[in-house]
Parts: sequence; C-alpha cells; structure tokens
Amino acid sequence: MGLTLGEGGTPLVKAPRMSATLGCELWLKCEGLNPTGSFKDRGMAVAVGRAAENGARAIVCASTGNTAASAATYAARAGLACVVLTPEGATATAKRAQAHAAGARVVEVRGTFDDALRLCRELAEQEGYVLVNSLNPDRIEGQKSVVGEIVEQLGRTPETIALPYGGGGNVSAVAATGVESRIVVGEAAERATTFASAIRIGAPAHRDNVHRLDVEVVALSEDELRDAWRRLAREEGVFCEPASAAGVAALVKAGVEGTAVAIVTGHGLKDAGAVDVSAAQVVDADIDAVLEVLQ
Repeated sequence: MGLTLGEGGTPLVKAPRMSATLGCELWLKCEGLNPTGSFKDRGMAVAVGRAAENGARAIVCASTGNTAASAATYAARAGLACVVLTPEGATATAKRAQAHAAGARVVEVRGTFDDALRLCRELAEQEGYVLVNSLNPDRIEGQKSVVGEIVEQLGRTPETIALPYGGGGNVSAVAATGVESRIVVGEAAERATTFASAIRIGAPAHRDNVHRLDVEVVALSEDELRDAWRRLAREEGVFCEPASAAGVAALVKAGVEGTAVAIVTGHGLKDAGAVDVSAAQVVDADIDAVLEVLQ
C-alpha cells in the first residue's frame, strides 16, 4: 500500500429537503470527512507518495488553505519537508493551524494566490523540490477516485455532478474520468475578493483546460453562495466551508432534474470564522429567563 491516512470512502448522503425544493433527487458527497477535512487528500496522498518514492527532499505548494493543510500532513506522514506559500492574510485560521501543526514552513507572500503559485513553480525548479499543486498530474490522478465512489455508492451514474470551481484541478479530474454525467461547476463571480476563501483564485491554473471541457460553468454572486452554504447546514445538517457549497449553488441557479450529486469539498470547521455567532444571547440561570428569550 502506498502513502495513506485513510482518505476516500466519504459518505454519500441524500438531501431530502433540498431535493423537494429543487425538484430533483439530490445527494451530497461529503468530502469534508477526509483526514484533513477536504477533498485535497485524495490527490495529495498520490502526489506526496510519488515524490517520496522519487527521492524528493521537500514538497512545495501555493495555497488558499486546504492544499497547505493536506500537503503538510502528508509530507509529515512521508517524512518530507513541506514549504507552503500563501497570500498574506488570505487563508482561514484553521487551515493555517493545520499546516503549522504538521511542521510545514509557511511563508506569507505580499500578493495574490497567483503570485504565490508563480513563486512555487520557480522553487520547484530547484533540485529536491516537488510541486504538489494540482499542476502535478499525480494530484489529478488521485482526485479522480471520487467519481468511481459516487457511482458505486449510488448504484448508478447520476445525471448530474456538481462541484466548486476554484483553480480547476478538481473539475479537470472529474471530467477526466469520462463519466457520462452533466457536469455543472460553480465559481464566484467576484473571484479575487469572494468571502468563499477556498475559491478566491483570480487566475485559475486550469482555466484553459476547464473551458475546453464539456462542463457548464455557473458564475455565482456572493449572496447565492451564502444562501446555498446556509441551506446545506440548516436544511440538511451538512456544515461545510462556504466555497464547498458552490456546486449546490450552481444547481440552484442553473436548474436540475433527475439524480444529481453535489461534491461538498470541505468541512465547515475549516472556516468557522465565516459563521456569525454574535446572535448568541446570555441569560441568568433561570428557566423563566430562558423562556423569555425563546418567545
């Protein structure tokens, strides 16, 4: 067995309330239950494992958060050093914490994700460093496994598969499986500034490939992203980070019939700061006080 932390095998759960509203049979592939809390682990296990086999001394990645957490974790497992470049102040605290906890060297760049990725590509030209962003074909190969799981768990091929579109690596991986499903992908209309930090990528590395593929790209407003994110938690009990709701938001906007599977890419605890908790009320330890605020 190669490098693994038990990634894959994530639940496929039905979404009955949203199914009724959308007029379809909606299922949610909950990728936030991978070891580091996001879909990135599928590809990272393959990419880091092969880097180690080929004698790398360090892996390097640019990240808005999830890639950093996954790369650092699998590098630690493989006994490799990990260098992470992130845009200054642009990643969720939980994701930075994961990367630091696993011993990665985290460097914040005064610039965008695209600047960080450019620097990582230059660093990967140095001897001993391997780039593990989704430009690495091993990442794409590992991420393909989600489609086979969906078909196996559902017992058939869904009419539609939906997922977020950030850098485009996962979109490329899903499309590369040759699955006979309509593929709908949701991207933030305000790519460079969206509150959905995991897809805050102004110039997707896989843009040219995505737009050559047979996929339907749906541009989403900030309100459309927020609404889908909140509905998943409040109607279906699936708490994800905001970017992970982009596939569902795309289905809501574009329309869907038949059986659809939305790939929910990351757990909500990855970006808990996105949740407004200011509405919590404090009362005396008295039942009447509790009843009063509930009225």
